[in-house]
This record gives sequence, structure tokens and C-alpha cells, in this order.
Amino acid sequence: MTRQRPRRRRTALACCLLLLAALAGGGCADRSRETLVVLGPWTGAEGTAFEAMLKRLEDASPSSQLRSSRGGPTGVTYTYKGTRSLRETLVAQLEAGDPPDVAVLNSLGELTEYARDNRLEPLDTPGHPPWAPRVDVNGSSRTYWVPLKVDLKSLVWSKEGGERDRARPRWCVGMASQATSGWPGTDWIEDLLLHRSGPEAYARWATGRLSWRSPEVRGAWTAWAQLLGERSKKSVDLSLTTSYEGTSDPKAARPAPRGLLNSPELDCTHEHQSAFIRYLYANAKGEEGGGKGSGGGVRVDPSARFLPGPAAHDGAYEVAGDMAAVFSGSPAARELVERLSGGEARRLWHEEAEPELRPFFPGAGDPQPTDPGGGKAAALLTGKAETLCFDASDAMPPALRDAFHRAVLRYFRDPSGDRLDTLLGQLDTVRAETGLQGRGTTGHNSLPPEALCAPPTDG
Repeated sequence: MTRQRPRRRRTALACCLLLLAALAGGGCADRSRETLVVLGPWTGAEGTAFEAMLKRLEDASPSSQLRSSRGGPTGVTYTYKGTRSLRETLVAQLEAGDPPDVAVLNSLGELTEYARDNRLEPLDTPGHPPWAPRVDVNGSSRTYWVPLKVDLKSLVWSKEGGERDRARPRWCVGMASQATSGWPGTDWIEDLLLHRSGPEAYARWATGRLSWRSPEVRGAWTAWAQLLGERSKKSVDLSLTTSYEGTSDPKAARPAPRGLLNSPELDCTHEHQSAFIRYLYANAKGEEGGGKGSGGGVRVDPSARFLPGPAAHDGAYEVAGDMAAVFSGSPAARELVERLSGGEARRLWHEEAEPELRPFFPGAGDPQPTDPGGGKAAALLTGKAETLCFDASDAMPPALRDAFHRAVLRYFRDPSGDRLDTLLGQLDTVRAETGLQGRGTTGHNSLPPEALCAPPTDG
């Protein structure tokens, strides 16, 4: 049973405490409102849209219309704090004993650790694999987080009109992403393993039941190197220092659109990237149509068309998500998380976000992006896909995930067989150190394999 932390209440009663002596008998009206703090990863336009949705959700709350017996407002206020250093901020707040009421994380591995360390409050909601599976804690299987927005990863973006390049793509690679540099490479390895070996092997590997030195895993690494082909040292160095978002040409007469496909230095035709990147390719199109813009037109297709492997696994797609969990003992925080994952919040969020930044939601009945690239991805995510498997590195314990990122960067620089053997051996060592100690073992930080893959659902 999780320990209950004291319910924190941030109030507007400081004036009463300061003026109590001077107000003999006058007093202050009870204007106390509980303020719930939501910590999340969205900044800029994404953060603005989420905050606007949160405010509208607060205004629509029945509790916001209540009045205290002395005439002042009561109820709950929602406050959003967005940061690009989410894990570091959350860890610091937990160590200080002042966690947010709600935090939004994209890592099932981190969430599982927090749940089993009794940091999270259980929720009265059913499991929702692959985004929010039930977790065994102290002998009880409960749900500890819910998906707010989700994403489709198994996609390839390419320049429209480059049909002659489809057989031999020139792959765009930008590996830089501040503290998390390397994740575009781990996405490649994960998608290749899923496509070549199928969901069962993928889930066993992601949860520590399959060795990094197994033929399935090793084969995904070597397949990636073969797809990328021969590269010069200059090309490798450029990819390692180029942001996954790309850069615009500083010599251009007018600012060129960002995105790796638009980066003149890379000179590439195809990019393996999640659906979220569509905000850089607002003119993206799928098979059913779309538009062209200053970038010459960009299309999006399932990655299975470009990856080597048996066609039997073409219906499996890698996905990711941002999940909300309760870190305080406030009943209002649990109520907020349930509201954030409900239909009203999704409708409001869809309305507030710019078209190319509108979130994907897990159910076919939810409002989804309708821009050309987003609409194509949404159709796959909510119906056409046969199996959805959660991002493997985000399902791993943080220490193993971070080691995976570093190993990908080293392998990208030197894809020799000897280097790969060394890297995979090191990753198996980290796997053991994090409690994922072999086939059939359920470590402290591990989810069961069946939690990671599931068919699309309506809700």
C-alpha cells in the first residue's frame, strides 16, 4: 500500500496571518483555493496550448463555481510549469520533499521506478496498454498513470518527387539533442528490431528478458549500419553535431524552413522520424494527397517500406506517449489526472493548439490532427496498425536508457564489429546492474513483456 503524503495546500491567507493583530475582530474572508501544480515537458507554443487548455478546464470545473460560507471563492486552481529539463527538475523537487502534484513523463521506466518506490498515488482507472499498463506494487496490480498525448514513431519522411531515390535513400541523420543526444539512433535500432523480429522479441528485449548480444538485437544494429552505408568522417561529425530538428542555411537570402530534409549540408532524401516532426514539414503529404510549399513538398510513409525484414511484421508500429502521474496525496490531483485524460480536455487541447502541433490521442474517437502528415499518422495510430509497441528505450530503467543513447553515438562513429561486440557487452552489464538480470527475470524496474505491445483501441 502506498504511503500517503500530507495533502499540500497553497493558500491566499498570508494577508490574514500578517494582519491578524491589527484586524481585531475584522478578520479576512475565507478566500482559500487549493493550487495544483502540473510539471510537464512542453514549452513554447506547445506549452502555451497546454496551459490554455488547463485554464479552460479549470474554468469549466464545477468546483470553480462554488462559494465558501463567507462569500469567497473556493475550489481548485491549476498551474502549469513547463521545462526541457524535466527529469532533473523532478528529481530535485523530490529530493527537496516538494514534488509537483502532477508530473507528465514520457518514460515508462521512470514511472515504474517511482511507482515501486511508493512515490506515486494509484489511480482508479483501468490499464491502457501500451501507454499505461497496470504495475505490480507490493503484491497489488494497479494503474499509476494515464496517457495524455501519444505519438507514432515508425515513419519515414521523404522529399516529394524523389521516386528514383526510394530504392536507395540518402538518409538524413541528426543525433544532437542536448542531454538526450542519441535518441534518434535508438529509434532506428528499436524500429529495425521490431520490424525484423516482431513484437514478442521486441518486448522481451525492452524488458530485459533478451540479451543485447542475441542475434535478434545484434542484427538490428548491423542492419542500421548497412542502411546508412559508407559515410565520410566529415559526414559522421556533421550528423553527431546536427540537431534532430535540422538548421536553416545562414547564407540564404531568406530563412529556409528547418528540418533535416531542408538542410543543404546533409544533402539527404529520407528521414526516419516520429510524427511529431511534422511541425517542421507543415506541407507533408501522404498517399491520399497534400500540398507543396517552399520546401518542395514532403511525404510520409510507414517505415516498413524501407526497412529490411519479414512482411509478417509490417503491421507493428513503435509508439511513444506523455503520461500524467500523481505525486501528491491530494484527491483533487487524482481528479485532475482523470479529467486530463478525458474527452473534454482532449477537445479543448485540440482547439487551443496550432494545426501542426495538435496532439495525437490514443483513441479513434478522440479529436486527431487533420493536417496531411498528421492525418496519415493518426489513421495508422488509431486503426490501420495491427500492433502498437511502446518505445523500448523509454520502457527501460533510466540508467540503461542513457547507456543505450551513449552506445548508439559511439557505434555511429565506429560501426565495426569489434566495437559493436564491446558496446553490446557493456549494455548487458548495465542491464544486470539495473535489476534486469536475464531471461524470465522480473526485476524491480521491469514491466512484464505483455505490457509493452497492444492493438489500437477506441478509448
